[in-house]
Amino acid sequence: MDNPRPAPIIKGMAQVDADILIVGGGLNGPCLALACAQAGLSSIVLDALPEETRTEHDFDGRAYALALASVRMLGALGIWDEVADHAQPMLEIKASDGRAGEGAAPFFLHFDHAEIEEGPMGHMLEDRYLRGALMAALSAEPLVQHRPNARVVAQDGASVTLDGGDVLHGRLLVGADGRRSGVAERAGIKRTGWGYEQTALVCAVDHELPHNGTAHQFFMPGGPLAILPLPGNRSSIVWSETEPRAGELAASDDETFLAALRPAFGDFLGEITLTGKRHSYPLGLSLAQSFIGDRLALVGDAAHGIHPIAGQGLNLGLRDVGALAEVLADAKRRGEDISAPDVLARYQQWRRFDTAGLAVATDTVNRLFSNDNSALRAVRDIGMGAISALPGLRRRFIREAAGLTGDLPRLMQGRTL
Repeated sequence: MDNPRPAPIIKGMAQVDADILIVGGGLNGPCLALACAQAGLSSIVLDALPEETRTEHDFDGRAYALALASVRMLGALGIWDEVADHAQPMLEIKASDGRAGEGAAPFFLHFDHAEIEEGPMGHMLEDRYLRGALMAALSAEPLVQHRPNARVVAQDGASVTLDGGDVLHGRLLVGADGRRSGVAERAGIKRTGWGYEQTALVCAVDHELPHNGTAHQFFMPGGPLAILPLPGNRSSIVWSETEPRAGELAASDDETFLAALRPAFGDFLGEITLTGKRHSYPLGLSLAQSFIGDRLALVGDAAHGIHPIAGQGLNLGLRDVGALAEVLADAKRRGEDISAPDVLARYQQWRRFDTAGLAVATDTVNRLFSNDNSALRAVRDIGMGAISALPGLRRRFIREAAGLTGDLPRLMQGRTL
């Protein structure tokens, strides 16, 4: 009775410390641990960062565009009820060509959530609320351990060595440790990709006028500018610019930055002021050549990093989480080894096509729109206007934006495992 749940024994290995060792304590790693706990699988989340960085409560300018399918998944994990009051529904999306000081082009895309029956296409949620809810959920889940300040320096199959010398054994190792995944590198998994010679400048602004739940995407010559609604008269900004220009802006003071942002932003929301911190990160395409290895799987940016032009980075990672958790849960019910090659192959087969398709789409759109070619500008403006004028096609794009298409994992349908 003192040990009602004995850990399984793996051939050639001592007793395991958890079913799954998850390297990466950002967002995808904790979500995977909570999802797998629904299937009775234990996890240790190895987080290289100190605990206080995950529990800060001041607004730091970071926020996420969560598609409706991702919101449903967070609901199935018991997270959404804890953060819903802090989320801003995205009721409309408007996208158009733009140049600084000229405003939007006459032809543009307009998506309205009222055209689908399921509700808002998605929600904007600040990083501090999502991370706080995830940390609280990890602490409350007996099948999950969260270990901050745990940096992995070596791995052998599903066993890892930490920088302090501790060795942990699992049945499956999951890399959720970003584009420069140490898990993937140590497993010899190579990556394919390229840089865009663009940098994303991320911040938030307060503005005088209400945004009415509308998200805007302006395709500027240097890269797209996204204006995403947050609660109140506040919006999140993701501004992609050429590397030299972005470097100057990132190094500038707040007033200089605002002076550059205002003509690109426009005056449709009145006067704007910066709030929170500013962030920047280089943009590129990065795809792992395999999402699986020997008793190993990759999720999120460890498997794929795409351009933020469609705001789908986190949503794509959560689809990985939902798919992997479902594959592992079903394998456990069948009595299969959760790290067997054929089990992990099901996960890879499920996710590779969707990921590759979105990577190609975002890469193509960025290359088509991030220029000031007048001929291309005319073609793309007419194309956006045509899509907006065709209800059936427009509705299809709205459902894509909401994450409601394709082979959805059960969690993204709002169901538990």
